[in-house]
Amino acid sequence: MDAMSEPQPSPSVLTGLKRGLRHRCPNCGDGRLYRRYLKVSPVCEACGHELGLYPADDGPAYFTIFIVGHIIIAPMLFFPWIWEASPWLVVPVTLIPLTALTLLTLPRVKGAVIGTLWAIKIRKAEDAPS
Repeated sequence: MDAMSEPQPSPSVLTGLKRGLRHRCPNCGDGRLYRRYLKVSPVCEACGHELGLYPADDGPAYFTIFIVGHIIIAPMLFFPWIWEASPWLVVPVTLIPLTALTLLTLPRVKGAVIGTLWAIKIRKAEDAPS
């Protein structure tokens, strides 16, 4: 029996999540997932896997909003200084770190979403012929 006819083991969602969080190809774990900040490489440089097949779309943005908004901003509203301090102080002291946190979180969340899509084998639909 040759290697092509052997059944492939089902990929683990946890493996896809870990590799995506590290910005690595979900298939091999070695190649880079991104060419630029959020631009997914079309093909893995290490294993040749097509990385452009996974439709992350708006999911990473929603998850990032959930993480930053519900886990950071909501508890922060319980601190009295947010309500008592001058808005001229509160706005820069909160927006600058929140912006940095959002920009750091978004690529990791997008990688995790792509890794999950890889593990559960959801791919973009091919263009239907007209």
